[in-house]
Amino acid sequence: MTPDLWSYPNGVYDMGLNPDIIGFDVQATDGKIGSVDEATYEASQSYIVVDTGPWIFGKKVMLPASVVTQIDPAERKVFVSRTKQEIKNAPEFDETAFEQPDYRDRLGEYYNRFPYTGTL
Repeated sequence: MTPDLWSYPNGVYDMGLNPDIIGFDVQATDGKIGSVDEATYEASQSYIVVDTGPWIFGKKVMLPASVVTQIDPAERKVFVSRTKQEIKNAPEFDETAFEQPDYRDRLGEYYNRFPYTGTL
């Protein structure tokens, strides 16, 4: 069963507490991709925006909450279930339209191509 793309998998964080993960390192399955620039915790609308720094020439990427597999507050790390290349190939982050349904639909079409690997 595949959960909502825009919801965090069960057990990723305490639903009663929205952790402040701004500035946490983001770890893809094959290494660090940047740090969290923004994060939301709204039901069925959650995402993180990652500042990739020099890795993709200072660009940002938006990741749906369902790709987050773990948040480690002690290590200040967020782990995601995608490779660097999968993230790099995602639709370009559009700072003016990222909250619009059309942009989310395009991003959702891209990320739905990959098998779900989180916890139900």
